Amino acid sequence: MLTDIIKGCCKHRRESQKELYEMFYAYGMSITLRYADSRNQAAAVLNDAFMKVFENIKTYDTNRDFKPWFRRIVINTAINQYHKDEKRLKMTEPLSDDENHFTEEHIISGISYDELIEMVQQLSPAYRTVFNLYVIEGFKHEEIAGMLDISVGTSKSNLSKAKRNLREILERNLI
Repeated sequence: MLTDIIKGCCKHRRESQKELYEMFYAYGMSITLRYADSRNQAAAVLNDAFMKVFENIKTYDTNRDFKPWFRRIVINTAINQYHKDEKRLKMTEPLSDDENHFTEEHIISGISYDELIEMVQQLSPAYRTVFNLYVIEGFKHEEIAGMLDISVGTSKSNLSKAKRNLREILERNLI
């Protein structure tokens, strides 16, 4: 069925594009929410990603799994949005270095996925992007540095600060 939908997309058939969109919307949204400031921004990034998918669908190798190809386009689109926004946004100062009042296990227990995403969205764009690429997507600091045009040291520093800020956000929300 997916093969037929992709063939239809290659022929610019609207109904095939709609089917592909509906089939992968939730998956794509689960990715973009981690990079965006809000649900609206995540939806905008995802729509841009789908436009790229439809423009480049003919380059997709049907002998390979579609999901990783789609995922890569969504992540790259989120990174492109980060670069556009980067010029307008300043990095926020890290939150204070107060002692951790809770263990990580205590903090994580009882938090829903949606609540966690909302907390990740509170990180600055630079911290959030590095956090997602490293922790969620599994990229190495060298790869992240190349993607974001930053140094490896900056990638490591942003990850450390993102984790610290996220821990403090979690603690504030649980108090």
